[in-house]
Amino acid sequence: MTSTAITTQSSSCTGSFPNTSKEGLSLLGGTGPLRAGLRAPVPDTRPDLVQRQFKAVGPNRLWVADITYVPTLSGFVYTAFITDVFTRKIVGWATRTSMTTQALPLEALEQAIMNARQDLSNLVHHSDHGSQYTSITHSEKLTDYGIKPSTGSVGDSYDNALTETVNGLYKAELIYSQTWRSCTKVEWATLNWVHWWNNERLHQALDYTTPEEAITSYNQHRTAELTPI
Repeated sequence: MTSTAITTQSSSCTGSFPNTSKEGLSLLGGTGPLRAGLRAPVPDTRPDLVQRQFKAVGPNRLWVADITYVPTLSGFVYTAFITDVFTRKIVGWATRTSMTTQALPLEALEQAIMNARQDLSNLVHHSDHGSQYTSITHSEKLTDYGIKPSTGSVGDSYDNALTETVNGLYKAELIYSQTWRSCTKVEWATLNWVHWWNNERLHQALDYTTPEEAITSYNQHRTAELTPI
């Protein structure tokens, strides 16, 4: 992986590291760090608007979201990604020492909304049943922008397969390359990896173009369609 280093954003890894003992991790619903966070404390009534059909007619029509964990010498840290299905662009992300809604998925969501700069009333936000995504705060943010929430069935990774792919490539292309000392180190490296993913990495699903090139191509076609002959 090659990428131009980005040094304009200050680190925002905050908070104390969670309990990473077997007992502490069992509080997250298992004996190891969960890929997608805490179990939902209340019933999740969101419908599945995707039905494993990870296709969209244009940008900002379907976003998929998930959380993955990264082991460091200081403890586990967590990265949340939001990926646009049509362009494969990572439109929002955050890396933190906490999986709380405000510290992780909400920050990624706010970043994605800010970067979209358009009406999002036709957008579906698809995630798993992690409690971060069922929280009142996260749900209200979606409602504020007219974004429709969606989720797959419990415990079925195929219902959010695209995010599994993104997480897997993140681990393979970046995280497994070295031992990480801290959240800050992971955050900076993730920043550069996301820039490379969006601007330089060629994606098979996009006919071996980049997400940014896919956006440019889509906008050019839309302009041509709307321009009178």
